[in-house]
Amino acid sequence: MPLGSTLAPKVLASKTLTSWITPVAHWYANLAGYRKYGLKYDDLIIEEYEDVQRALNRLTPREQYDRAFRMKRASHASVLHNVLPKEQWTKPEEDVRFLTPHVQEVEKEDKERAMWDTVYVSRK
Repeated sequence: MPLGSTLAPKVLASKTLTSWITPVAHWYANLAGYRKYGLKYDDLIIEEYEDVQRALNRLTPREQYDRAFRMKRASHASVLHNVLPKEQWTKPEEDVRFLTPHVQEVEKEDKERAMWDTVYVSRK
C-alpha cells in the first residue's frame, strides 16, 4: 500500500481540528523543503511500487513532462548544493495532488480485482 492510511477525512470533517491542524501542516510542508527545489508533494511518492508505476502511466503527457522537468531541475539544484531562486519555488496553491488520485484509483481496481478473483460460484 503506497499511500498508507490517513486521518485527513476525520480532520477535515471537524472545523476545530482543521483550524488547529492547518497551520501545523503548512509549517511542516515548508520545513520539509521540497518546495524550495520546485517539487510538488506527489513528486516524493516512491516510484518502485507497482501501483505507483501504473498510476504514473495514467498521467497525461503534459503532467509526465512537467514531473520529469521538476525532478531534473531539483536534482540539478541538489548537485549544486543550492536551492532554487525564490521565484521558482513551488507555491502552496500550486502544490496540488496530481498523482494521488490515480494511485487511489489503481488500489481500488486491485481490491475489486481481488474480490472478483476470489468469488465462489455455486450451482443451484
